[in-house]
Amino acid sequence: MALMTAIQITKGGDDFTSVQREIPTPGPGSVRIRVEACGICHSDAMVKNGQWPGLEYPRVPGHEVAGVIDKVGDGVHTWKPGDRVGIGWHGRHCTYCTPCRRGDFVTCENLRITGFSFDGGYEQYMIAPERGLARIPDALSPTDAAPLLCAGVTTFNALRHSGALPGDLVAVQGIGGLGHLGVQFARAFGYHVVAISNGSDKAELAARLGAHRYVDASAVDAAAELKKLGGAKVILATAPSAKAMTSVLGGLGVDGTLLVVGATWEPISVSPVLLIGGRRSVKGWPGGSSRDSEDTLNFSALHGVRPMIETFPLADVAAAYERMIGNKARFRVVLAMG
Repeated sequence: MALMTAIQITKGGDDFTSVQREIPTPGPGSVRIRVEACGICHSDAMVKNGQWPGLEYPRVPGHEVAGVIDKVGDGVHTWKPGDRVGIGWHGRHCTYCTPCRRGDFVTCENLRITGFSFDGGYEQYMIAPERGLARIPDALSPTDAAPLLCAGVTTFNALRHSGALPGDLVAVQGIGGLGHLGVQFARAFGYHVVAISNGSDKAELAARLGAHRYVDASAVDAAAELKKLGGAKVILATAPSAKAMTSVLGGLGVDGTLLVVGATWEPISVSPVLLIGGRRSVKGWPGGSSRDSEDTLNFSALHGVRPMIETFPLADVAAAYERMIGNKARFRVVLAMG
């Protein structure tokens, strides 16, 4: 019996446990991935702490998975052993609910989430539904591809559906795990990019990522600075702070949109007069399907968009998680299987 190492949460609130499991066999409609890299996302805390409804334990977290298919199940014809693939948050859609029937797989009412609904990538081999797979281009390493399957597809997909056109003023609020990719995508899309964060020390990084301007929100009124530039068509809100999001709303131009991808339960405070007067809006964006992930990977390979990462071996998962949850990483933490 061939064994592998898996890192599991035995029950909500427990620490990570390294266990030896039998290498699984893929069933119909699924493949086995030899995992090469798996990103650690802040959302993984909901698995670790038991904060997601319906979670079944033990559970192996991880929804930023990059690897190679080494076995396919019955009925799988699109994929074959040796294919480089990834799978993100969107593990599998049902195809029969109303959003799926409209082709809107991202909002599937019966969505299966990688690392939540089934075991994810904190293990050497994982079983993945073929509907969730995205092909990884040769130009991307596994450790670069992994974060693009979560933070990457979220910012890429939000911006490309935002309505902004090349030359439009687009601001990225927050330069962190999401924001540092959002700035790169915004520059590659041809926008006039303004990066907003706290501290003058972020200015050089913002410029290196592709921002045309940097606004230090701890020193000046970021909304007023955006208004001086004519107002933003889009403000991509990536920092999970409702207070920070509220503070930049006044920087929207006519028909401008605050596009929220930074998840927080805190309420955003917005004046109806602000929305009515300039036809402004506030909306969110949930990520993307497997096809969206593949588009993100291909675009990133073509335009040189890369995540800033820190890598850890699978055995050091606890230290890697603490690095992420303590907001000490610049900017994504990835488990590299070696």
